[in-house]
Amino acid sequence: MSREFTKDDVCIVIPTLNEEASIGEVIEGFLKQGFHNILVIDGNSVDKTREIAERMGAKVVIQKGKGKGRAIKEAFEIIDYPIAVLIDGDGTYLPEEVHLLLQPIKEDLADHVVGNRLENFEKGAFTKLNLIGNKIINFMFRIAYGVDLRDILSGYRALTKELYKSVELEKSGFEVETELTVETISKGFRIIEVPITYKKRGGKTKLNPIKDGMKIAIAIYDLLKKYSPGRYFYFVGFFMIFLGILMGLYIVKDWFRHITHYLLAVLTALLIISGLQIILFGTITDLLYRSNVELRKEIKELKEGGISSGNSRKMECKRN
Repeated sequence: MSREFTKDDVCIVIPTLNEEASIGEVIEGFLKQGFHNILVIDGNSVDKTREIAERMGAKVVIQKGKGKGRAIKEAFEIIDYPIAVLIDGDGTYLPEEVHLLLQPIKEDLADHVVGNRLENFEKGAFTKLNLIGNKIINFMFRIAYGVDLRDILSGYRALTKELYKSVELEKSGFEVETELTVETISKGFRIIEVPITYKKRGGKTKLNPIKDGMKIAIAIYDLLKKYSPGRYFYFVGFFMIFLGILMGLYIVKDWFRHITHYLLAVLTALLIISGLQIILFGTITDLLYRSNVELRKEIKELKEGGISSGNSRKMECKRN
Protein backbone atom coordinates (compact mmCIF):
# COMPACT_ATOMS: atom_id res chain seq x y z
CA MET A 1 0.00 0.00 0.00
CA SER A 2 1.25 3.49 -0.84
CA ARG A 3 0.08 7.09 -0.58
CA GLU A 4 -0.44 8.75 -3.92
CA PHE A 5 0.52 12.42 -4.05
CA THR A 6 2.28 14.76 -6.44
CA LYS A 7 4.60 17.71 -5.89
CA ASP A 8 1.55 19.98 -6.13
CA ASP A 9 0.19 18.23 -3.02
CA VAL A 10 3.24 19.30 -0.99
CA CYS A 11 3.59 22.65 0.76
CA ILE A 12 7.06 23.83 1.76
CA VAL A 13 6.85 25.81 5.01
CA ILE A 14 9.81 28.06 5.82
CA PRO A 15 9.80 30.01 9.11
CA THR A 16 12.18 32.98 8.78
CA LEU A 17 13.71 35.83 10.72
CA ASN A 18 16.32 37.97 8.97
CA GLU A 19 17.43 35.35 6.42
CA GLU A 20 18.08 37.59 3.40
CA ALA A 21 21.46 35.94 2.79
CA SER A 22 20.02 32.47 2.27
CA ILE A 23 16.25 32.53 1.72
CA GLY A 24 16.54 33.04 -2.05
CA GLU A 25 18.81 30.02 -2.42
CA VAL A 26 16.46 27.84 -0.34
CA ILE A 27 13.38 28.81 -2.36
CA GLU A 28 15.22 28.42 -5.67
CA GLY A 29 16.31 24.93 -4.61
CA PHE A 30 12.71 23.82 -4.19
CA LEU A 31 11.55 25.51 -7.39
CA LYS A 32 14.21 23.57 -9.29
CA GLN A 33 12.83 20.36 -7.78
CA GLY A 34 9.34 21.25 -9.07
CA PHE A 35 7.78 22.39 -5.77
CA HIS A 36 5.80 25.60 -6.26
CA ASN A 37 3.65 25.71 -3.11
CA ILE A 38 6.05 27.57 -0.83
CA LEU A 39 4.98 29.45 2.29
CA VAL A 40 7.41 31.77 4.04
CA ILE A 41 6.08 32.66 7.47
CA ASP A 42 8.16 35.56 8.66
CA GLY A 43 8.79 36.72 12.22
CA ASN A 44 8.93 40.43 11.31
CA SER A 45 12.35 40.47 9.67
CA VAL A 46 14.08 43.85 9.50
CA ASP A 47 16.14 42.93 6.43
CA LYS A 48 14.98 42.03 2.89
CA THR A 49 13.87 38.46 3.64
CA ARG A 50 10.23 39.06 2.71
CA GLU A 51 11.03 41.03 -0.43
CA ILE A 52 13.38 38.34 -1.74
CA ALA A 53 10.89 35.56 -0.94
CA GLU A 54 8.05 37.34 -2.73
CA ARG A 55 10.25 38.08 -5.73
CA MET A 56 11.09 34.35 -5.93
CA GLY A 57 7.37 33.50 -6.05
CA ALA A 58 6.76 32.31 -2.49
CA LYS A 59 3.68 33.25 -0.53
CA VAL A 60 4.79 35.41 2.41
CA VAL A 61 2.82 35.77 5.65
CA ILE A 62 3.93 37.83 8.65
CA GLN A 63 3.34 35.82 11.79
CA LYS A 64 1.23 37.30 14.57
CA GLY A 65 3.12 35.83 17.51
CA LYS A 66 6.82 35.64 18.27
CA GLY A 67 9.15 32.67 18.01
CA LYS A 68 9.62 29.68 15.73
CA GLY A 69 7.00 27.63 17.56
CA ARG A 70 4.30 30.23 16.97
CA ALA A 71 5.34 30.54 13.33
CA ILE A 72 4.89 26.82 12.72
CA LYS A 73 1.58 26.76 14.59
CA GLU A 74 0.23 29.62 12.48
CA ALA A 75 1.52 28.00 9.28
CA PHE A 76 -0.31 24.75 10.07
CA GLU A 77 -3.52 26.74 10.52
CA ILE A 78 -3.08 28.46 7.15
CA ILE A 79 -2.08 25.60 4.83
CA ASP A 80 -4.34 22.81 3.59
CA TYR A 81 -2.14 20.43 1.60
CA PRO A 82 -1.84 16.63 1.98
CA ILE A 83 1.84 16.97 2.92
CA ALA A 84 3.76 19.74 4.72
CA VAL A 85 7.55 19.99 4.66
CA LEU A 86 9.24 22.12 7.32
CA ILE A 87 12.67 23.57 6.62
CA ASP A 88 14.70 26.40 8.12
CA GLY A 89 15.49 29.38 5.92
CA ASP A 90 19.15 29.61 6.90
CA GLY A 91 20.48 27.40 4.10
CA THR A 92 21.74 24.61 6.37
CA TYR A 93 19.47 21.99 4.76
CA LEU A 94 19.49 20.85 1.13
CA PRO A 95 16.19 21.30 -0.77
CA GLU A 96 17.25 18.53 -3.18
CA GLU A 97 17.10 16.03 -0.29
CA VAL A 98 13.38 16.60 0.24
CA HIS A 99 12.67 13.31 -1.58
CA LEU A 100 14.40 11.49 1.28
CA LEU A 101 11.71 12.83 3.62
CA LEU A 102 8.79 12.27 1.27
CA GLN A 103 9.61 8.71 0.23
CA PRO A 104 8.67 7.00 3.56
CA ILE A 105 5.33 8.84 3.52
CA LYS A 106 4.74 7.84 -0.10
CA GLU A 107 5.45 4.22 0.84
CA ASP A 108 3.06 4.59 3.80
CA LEU A 109 5.80 3.77 6.28
CA ALA A 110 5.40 6.95 8.34
CA ASP A 111 3.20 9.97 9.03
CA HIS A 112 6.12 12.09 10.21
CA VAL A 113 9.66 11.91 8.83
CA VAL A 114 12.57 13.68 10.53
CA GLY A 115 15.86 14.46 8.81
CA ASN A 116 18.69 13.20 11.00
CA ARG A 117 21.55 15.73 10.77
CA LEU A 118 23.91 13.98 13.17
CA GLU A 119 24.96 11.22 10.76
CA ASN A 120 26.24 13.52 8.01
CA PHE A 121 27.19 17.10 8.81
CA GLU A 122 29.82 19.45 7.43
CA LYS A 123 32.82 20.37 9.52
CA GLY A 124 31.91 23.45 11.53
CA ALA A 125 28.15 22.92 11.18
CA PHE A 126 28.01 22.25 14.92
CA THR A 127 30.17 23.77 17.60
CA LYS A 128 31.45 21.26 20.15
CA LEU A 129 29.01 22.66 22.71
CA ASN A 130 26.07 22.37 20.30
CA LEU A 131 26.98 18.81 19.32
CA ILE A 132 27.36 17.66 22.94
CA GLY A 133 24.13 19.43 23.88
CA ASN A 134 22.26 17.76 21.01
CA LYS A 135 23.47 14.31 22.03
CA ILE A 136 22.56 14.87 25.69
CA ILE A 137 19.07 16.11 24.81
CA ASN A 138 18.45 13.21 22.43
CA PHE A 139 19.67 10.74 25.07
CA MET A 140 17.32 12.32 27.62
CA PHE A 141 14.44 11.97 25.16
CA ARG A 142 15.16 8.29 24.47
CA ILE A 143 15.35 7.52 28.19
CA ALA A 144 12.21 9.50 29.04
CA TYR A 145 9.97 8.38 26.18
CA GLY A 146 11.43 5.01 25.22
CA VAL A 147 11.48 5.96 21.50
CA ASP A 148 14.69 5.44 19.52
CA LEU A 149 15.10 8.82 17.82
CA ARG A 150 18.54 10.37 17.38
CA ASP A 151 17.84 13.94 16.27
CA ILE A 152 14.60 15.30 17.69
CA LEU A 153 15.81 18.90 17.22
CA SER A 154 16.10 18.71 13.43
CA GLY A 155 14.30 21.48 11.55
CA TYR A 156 13.83 19.47 8.32
CA ARG A 157 10.63 17.41 8.52
CA ALA A 158 7.72 16.10 6.47
CA LEU A 159 4.26 15.57 7.95
CA THR A 160 0.90 14.37 6.67
CA LYS A 161 -2.13 16.65 6.83
CA GLU A 162 -3.86 14.35 9.29
CA LEU A 163 -0.94 14.84 11.66
CA TYR A 164 -0.15 18.55 11.27
CA LYS A 165 -3.82 19.48 11.61
CA SER A 166 -4.16 17.47 14.83
CA VAL A 167 -1.07 18.61 16.75
CA GLU A 168 -1.61 21.06 19.60
CA LEU A 169 1.46 23.28 19.75
CA GLU A 170 2.02 25.46 22.82
CA LYS A 171 5.77 26.08 22.81
CA SER A 172 6.80 29.35 21.18
CA GLY A 173 10.53 28.88 20.68
CA PHE A 174 13.02 26.24 19.56
CA GLU A 175 11.27 23.66 21.76
CA VAL A 176 8.71 23.26 18.96
CA GLU A 177 10.63 20.39 17.29
CA THR A 178 10.52 18.46 20.56
CA GLU A 179 6.82 19.22 20.93
CA LEU A 180 6.08 18.10 17.37
CA THR A 181 7.87 14.81 18.07
CA VAL A 182 6.01 14.22 21.34
CA GLU A 183 2.67 15.15 19.79
CA THR A 184 3.29 12.60 17.05
CA ILE A 185 4.02 9.65 19.35
CA SER A 186 1.35 10.62 21.89
CA LYS A 187 -1.37 10.66 19.24
CA GLY A 188 -0.36 7.28 17.86
CA PHE A 189 1.17 8.46 14.56
CA ARG A 190 4.24 6.80 13.04
CA ILE A 191 7.54 8.65 13.07
CA ILE A 192 10.88 7.66 11.56
CA GLU A 193 14.22 9.30 10.81
CA VAL A 194 16.21 9.42 7.59
CA PRO A 195 19.83 10.61 7.30
CA ILE A 196 20.30 14.01 5.64
CA THR A 197 23.13 16.46 5.02
CA TYR A 198 23.63 19.41 7.36
CA LYS A 199 25.64 22.41 6.13
CA LYS A 200 27.49 25.08 8.05
CA ARG A 201 25.36 28.17 8.58
CA GLY A 202 26.58 31.31 6.86
CA GLY A 203 25.42 33.86 9.44
CA LYS A 204 25.12 33.89 13.21
CA THR A 205 22.80 31.31 14.76
CA LYS A 206 19.76 32.52 16.70
CA LEU A 207 19.92 29.54 19.05
CA ASN A 208 21.63 30.06 22.41
CA PRO A 209 23.21 26.70 23.33
CA ILE A 210 22.83 27.16 27.10
CA LYS A 211 19.57 29.11 27.37
CA ASP A 212 17.67 27.31 24.62
CA GLY A 213 19.20 23.96 25.58
CA MET A 214 17.78 24.36 29.10
CA LYS A 215 14.38 25.31 27.67
CA ILE A 216 14.37 22.20 25.47
CA ALA A 217 15.41 19.93 28.36
CA ILE A 218 12.64 21.41 30.53
CA ALA A 219 10.19 20.97 27.65
CA ILE A 220 11.09 17.26 27.40
CA TYR A 221 10.21 16.80 31.07
CA ASP A 222 7.17 19.10 30.93
CA LEU A 223 5.72 17.28 27.90
CA LEU A 224 6.43 13.97 29.61
CA LYS A 225 4.06 15.00 32.39
CA LYS A 226 1.41 15.93 29.86
CA TYR A 227 1.67 13.01 27.45
CA SER A 228 3.20 10.16 29.45
CA PRO A 229 2.38 10.82 33.11
CA GLY A 230 3.52 7.35 34.18
CA ARG A 231 7.12 8.09 33.25
CA TYR A 232 6.84 11.50 34.92
CA PHE A 233 5.89 9.79 38.18
CA TYR A 234 8.81 7.36 37.82
CA PHE A 235 11.29 10.22 37.98
CA VAL A 236 9.61 11.74 41.03
CA GLY A 237 9.36 8.37 42.77
CA PHE A 238 12.95 7.32 42.14
CA PHE A 239 14.18 10.76 43.24
CA MET A 240 12.32 10.41 46.55
CA ILE A 241 13.74 6.90 47.08
CA PHE A 242 17.22 8.19 46.29
CA LEU A 243 16.86 10.95 48.89
CA GLY A 244 15.54 8.41 51.39
CA ILE A 245 18.52 6.10 50.82
CA LEU A 246 21.01 8.96 51.23
CA MET A 247 19.32 10.02 54.43
CA GLY A 248 19.23 6.42 55.61
CA LEU A 249 22.98 6.03 55.07
CA TYR A 250 23.57 9.17 57.10
CA ILE A 251 21.38 7.82 59.93
CA VAL A 252 23.13 4.43 59.94
CA LYS A 253 26.54 6.09 59.95
CA ASP A 254 25.61 8.17 63.03
CA TRP A 255 23.95 5.15 64.66
CA PHE A 256 27.32 3.38 64.75
CA ARG A 257 28.60 6.45 66.55
CA HIS A 258 25.74 6.08 69.05
CA ILE A 259 23.90 9.11 67.69
CA THR A 260 20.20 8.62 66.98
CA HIS A 261 17.95 10.59 64.61
CA TYR A 262 14.40 9.47 65.33
CA LEU A 263 12.68 12.17 63.28
CA LEU A 264 15.04 11.68 60.34
CA ALA A 265 14.44 7.94 60.52
CA VAL A 266 10.69 8.52 60.22
CA LEU A 267 11.24 10.95 57.35
CA THR A 268 13.50 8.41 55.61
CA ALA A 269 10.84 5.73 55.85
CA LEU A 270 8.18 8.13 54.54
CA LEU A 271 10.35 9.14 51.57
CA ILE A 272 11.06 5.55 50.54
CA ILE A 273 7.46 4.35 51.05
CA SER A 274 6.04 7.39 49.24
CA GLY A 275 8.52 6.92 46.41
CA LEU A 276 7.46 3.29 45.97
CA GLN A 277 3.79 4.29 45.99
CA ILE A 278 4.39 6.99 43.37
CA ILE A 279 6.24 4.49 41.15
CA LEU A 280 3.35 2.02 41.52
CA PHE A 281 0.87 4.76 40.62
CA GLY A 282 3.06 5.71 37.66
CA THR A 283 3.10 2.09 36.45
CA ILE A 284 -0.70 1.97 36.45
CA THR A 285 -0.90 5.37 34.72
CA ASP A 286 1.65 4.30 32.11
CA LEU A 287 -0.33 1.16 31.31
CA LEU A 288 -3.47 3.25 30.81
CA TYR A 289 -1.51 5.69 28.62
CA ARG A 290 -0.09 2.93 26.45
CA SER A 291 -3.55 1.36 26.10
CA ASN A 292 -4.90 4.73 24.99
CA VAL A 293 -2.15 5.11 22.36
CA GLU A 294 -2.77 1.58 21.04
CA LEU A 295 -6.51 2.27 20.90
CA ARG A 296 -5.89 5.42 18.86
CA LYS A 297 -3.72 3.46 16.46
CA GLU A 298 -6.39 0.77 16.04
CA ILE A 299 -9.11 3.38 15.45
CA LYS A 300 -6.87 5.12 12.90
CA GLU A 301 -6.20 1.82 11.09
CA LEU A 302 -9.91 0.95 11.09
CA LYS A 303 -10.77 4.36 9.64
CA GLU A 304 -8.12 4.00 6.93
CA GLY A 305 -9.34 0.49 6.18
CA GLY A 306 -12.90 1.73 5.92
CA ILE A 307 -11.91 4.52 3.56
CA SER A 308 -9.91 2.13 1.38
CA SER A 309 -12.83 -0.31 1.22
CA GLY A 310 -15.21 2.51 0.36
CA ASN A 311 -12.98 3.71 -2.44
CA SER A 312 -12.68 0.15 -3.80
CA ARG A 313 -16.47 -0.24 -3.85
CA LYS A 314 -16.84 3.09 -5.66
CA MET A 315 -14.32 2.01 -8.27
CA GLU A 316 -16.14 -1.32 -8.77
CA CYS A 317 -19.46 0.53 -9.19
CA LYS A 318 -17.90 2.79 -11.80
CA ARG A 319 -16.58 -0.20 -13.74
CA ASN A 320 -20.01 -1.86 -13.63
